[in-house]
This record gives sequence, structure tokens and C-alpha cells, in this order.
Amino acid sequence: MRHHNRLAETPLAEAALYDRIGVGYSAVRRPDPRWAAIIRQAIGPASTVLNVGAGAGAYEPTDTRVVAVEPSREMRAQRDPGIAPCVAARAEALPFADRTFDVAMAVLTIHHWGDLRAGLRELTRVAERFVILTYDMSVQGEFWLTREYIPQIRQAERGRVPSLRTTTGLLGRCEVSILPVYRDHTDGFMTAFWSRPEAYLDPVRRRSCSAFALTDRRAVEAGVERLRRDLESGAWAARHAHLATLDRIDAGFRLITGRSATAGRRR
Repeated sequence: MRHHNRLAETPLAEAALYDRIGVGYSAVRRPDPRWAAIIRQAIGPASTVLNVGAGAGAYEPTDTRVVAVEPSREMRAQRDPGIAPCVAARAEALPFADRTFDVAMAVLTIHHWGDLRAGLRELTRVAERFVILTYDMSVQGEFWLTREYIPQIRQAERGRVPSLRTTTGLLGRCEVSILPVYRDHTDGFMTAFWSRPEAYLDPVRRRSCSAFALTDRRAVEAGVERLRRDLESGAWAARHAHLATLDRIDAGFRLITGRSATAGRRR
């Protein structure tokens, strides 16, 4: 059941991607405080935390000892000097001994790993517990932007995002919970602007989202142009009037938590 991510044809593919799209990333991808609270609660009373695929440091707890892992030089450069130390390494080859940490966290990163099985094996090797935030494409694939305007994103994402069943199957016993996306969500990933469609017209916002960056540029531009016309004509507002009544949606984001299968057995 090895999941091969076609993005990562070389060991440094993830780093190369974020060296390219990571410019200005932290200005758009600001951690949402409601998600931060949920993730912090899931981490619990840990004295040591490893953040794998840490990026600029979003959602890292500030009240406990954290070590970050990030392969992209551009993303490491955007980390505040006052936050956790960051190691240049990949999820599939973590440079730590078994059970070094109480908790390993991985936020919106596993779909960039070249070898999901190896990455999860490493994650559960170095920590007693895990907290993973990912998304379910069977839900996110029905988002209005990809369904109506840029279906090529849905096709590309389904080819590279591991299914929830695959991920939980590799982790073993774990718990899965829904993280809603709020109307005023501050973390600017692809579905964050579900009620603010004008945001998708902004190339800066699109550049900071891998779903756009990894989709054919012409398809993205054509879809954005159709969206622009529908916003100007009022067609989008007419089709999606029901969104005005919602303060949050389920866009497929899932928090997976559990104890490593070999927790308690130190070698």
C-alpha cells in the first residue's frame, strides 16, 4: 500500500517547490487562531514537540519546547528568529533517535512527501504521539471553485493527495476529527475564501497555494477569468446565495491523532 506522490520525483522536490512558491508565503498563510487552539489542545501536555514540514512555523506551540524540520530554504528563511530551531531535513529521513519527542506534528504537509509510508514510519518512530492535519479529497473535490471553474485542480490533487483511508491505514489506530473552515479564515489555503470569491482573482494569494502552483497555468488563468466574469455579472452570487447563511463549512480538513504503535518501547 505504498503511496507514491508524483510531485516528489526527486528527494528535494518538496524543497524546490516551496523555494519557488514560498516567496511571500507567510503574509498570505497566517495561522487561524481557532485552528491553532484545536491543534494545541490535540498536542496536549507535551514537553517536547517535533514539527515536520514546519514551513514558516504556523501552528507551532509557543509554550513548550519545539524542534522544526523543513527542507525548503525559502520557507526556513521566513521563520521568525525567535521561534523554534529548524533543521534542514525531509520527513522520510528524520535525523533523530527513536522516541526523542513526546509529540510529532505535521500540518498540511503529508501530500508533499515523496514516500508517505516512509514519512509516517519516521514520524511515529521519533515520537510517542502524532498530530497530523491533512485533507480529504473526496470532500474537498466538491468545492465550488474546483467543481465549476478549475476542475484541473481537482484532478491534480486527487493524483497527489493520499486518501484518508490510506493515511489512517498506515498509522493504525487513530482518531479523526473535522476542522471547519470559517467565513473569516486567516490561513489562505485554496478553500479559505469560500465566501470571499474575489480573493481568487489575486495572483499573490494563488501563488502561495500549492494547488494552484501545481496545476497547468493556462487552466488556472482560464478558470479565474470565468470566475471574474461571473462575479461581475452576479451569476456566482445567484448560484451560491446559500453561502451567505453559513459561518463555516466542511472543506475536508481532518485532524488525525493517536499514539505511535511502538509507543513506550524505547530501543
